[in-house]
Amino acid sequence: MGRAAEMTGTTPGFLRSLGDQGLITPLRSEGGHRRYSRYQLRIAMRARDLVDQGTPVEAACRIIILEDQLEEALRINEKLRRSQHGHEPAADT
Repeated sequence: MGRAAEMTGTTPGFLRSLGDQGLITPLRSEGGHRRYSRYQLRIAMRARDLVDQGTPVEAACRIIILEDQLEEALRINEKLRRSQHGHEPAADT
């Protein structure tokens, strides 16, 4: 966790708070150490940026979750749009 905090420019407590908010859930090593993916580290850095701009951590987590949901909805809409125009078959997501 210390290395992840160093890489993201945060503290271990900040990373724990992101976990408490449900924003990131690191895997655990056999020894019980938290192991963060690159994606989770990018999310933590995005949260840090928002908090640095004065956004409360709870709000920053919610913003990031909503941004991810919007991105996914836009991706699905684009896929459906292409399938309606005969560019690719529709598939369940």
